[in-house]
Amino acid sequence: METPGLVHGEAAPFSTALRSLINNPQYSDVCFVVGQEQQEVFAHRCLLACRCNFFQRLLGAEASSGVPSPVVLSTVPAEAFLAVLEFLYTNSVKLQRHSAPVSFPLPVTGSVHTHCGLERNVCPPREKSGYLSQLCLEFVMKVLDVELVCEALQVAVTFGLGPLQERCIAFIEAHSQEVLRTRGFLELSASALLPLLRSDKLCVDEAELVRAARSWARVGAAVLERPVAEVAAPVVRELRLALLAPAELSALEEQNRREPLIPVEQIVEAWKCHALRRGDTARGAPCRRRRGTLPREHHRFLELPFK
Repeated sequence: METPGLVHGEAAPFSTALRSLINNPQYSDVCFVVGQEQQEVFAHRCLLACRCNFFQRLLGAEASSGVPSPVVLSTVPAEAFLAVLEFLYTNSVKLQRHSAPVSFPLPVTGSVHTHCGLERNVCPPREKSGYLSQLCLEFVMKVLDVELVCEALQVAVTFGLGPLQERCIAFIEAHSQEVLRTRGFLELSASALLPLLRSDKLCVDEAELVRAARSWARVGAAVLERPVAEVAAPVVRELRLALLAPAELSALEEQNRREPLIPVEQIVEAWKCHALRRGDTARGAPCRRRRGTLPREHHRFLELPFK
């Protein structure tokens, strides 16, 4: 609602002027040390305090304690923090699809949710579409592709961003084979991989999923310096081994002896489905076909069609 008598000047020059103050030591009265690189970032207390309750509390506590600058925020990536400042100073932020991962809006989104509270403080509730976190999420969802989707899924799972997680899973379901071959897939955490392996809509055959799970576990084992079977334990239960043909199951069993990945009892359960010529209706999922499951002769005995 317009205020009577209130006139507006041009917004662009005003925004440009404020943008020139971002990380500008001239006239600044607070210095932040951000990220693991301990980068110095200069800012202006009054502007941060009036735009964001988080900074109002932070800078008020810092001033009352008598502790001088700099203010240390070691867990916030420098690029993300600068993007947050850009939004606070200008009410806009430049997001680029092909930036390096650390400067992409995913870390911005995480920092917003865990540190700055901008989704609650920059805009009043009725203007939710203007929250910085929401703007970043909308941008990420628009530009999702095979190379980005696993990184986005990891951020969504880590910070509890439900809509982004749903969008990422839907994208992976439609592009399963391509995504499984990406580096991002190998770098997923177990908690991010689990919802994928539980999906009936993956457009990939179970044999390929088993191979992808083994590659994922090998990478995790190397990074964490733990046994492959230990790293794989949280996720391999979601593999549907009964969908494999007897020859494939035998080959998997032999490989499992050389490099343990799957608990022996899980393989035994798969053999039971073959021996009994039926799926275990009590458990259901281990025999339920996915969208990309290739047909095999024994599937007609499972009586558990894709849902």
